[in-house]
Amino acid sequence: MSHLRLAVFDVDGTLVDSQHNIVSAMTEAWGNLNLGIPRPEQVRRIIGLSLVDACAVLLPWANPTVHRAVADAYKEAFRAMRLLPDTMEPLFPGVKEALDRLEGEGWLLGLATGKSRRGVDSLLDAHDLKGRFVTIQTADDNPSKPNPAMLRRAAADCGLEPGEIVMIGDTAYDMAMAAAARTAAVGVSWGYHSLDELQRAGAQVVLDTFDNLTEVLDALTGDKSGDGA
Repeated sequence: MSHLRLAVFDVDGTLVDSQHNIVSAMTEAWGNLNLGIPRPEQVRRIIGLSLVDACAVLLPWANPTVHRAVADAYKEAFRAMRLLPDTMEPLFPGVKEALDRLEGEGWLLGLATGKSRRGVDSLLDAHDLKGRFVTIQTADDNPSKPNPAMLRRAAADCGLEPGEIVMIGDTAYDMAMAAAARTAAVGVSWGYHSLDELQRAGAQVVLDTFDNLTEVLDALTGDKSGDGA
């Protein structure tokens, strides 16, 4: 009988290229509240955090009421954006093929993201990925990364131990969350934090493509055969 293993993916910056939409929505939110214009590089730095936490990082001088107001304005801007044609965040190259290979080896798939559940559902529908993930942890039900709650709940959903789980993400928040949850951590180089930041936060491997993802995950979970047994 094959033992189960779980690959948990971040979404923004790991599976989908969402920076344009996120920067646009945050810029609109700031404008609606007369806060000026955020620098795009500032916004990219907070991708991966839950929304109110991200707003607190962007506006450290403001009080929590302002942070929540910006978060609400951002949600409204993003909802309006989704109604426009051709605004869905594109998948990065090789994502579907990598998911197919992992499932073929018997891996369970999960998500751990700062997105809302509504945002995740919309994205999964748009890219025909609904039903692929056995556990989906979002900002609606968990504290923000790098708190390990998302990975601990994912483990509980699947009845697995930390050593049977790998977190795959593009930010230091993902790597630090994995370290706190005592799971393996794989970074990807095409997202929003640098190689050095990923490694300092605990990434054991940083990938430039998903081409050898299955081999890397097999090695990190102690399966050298690649057959999931």
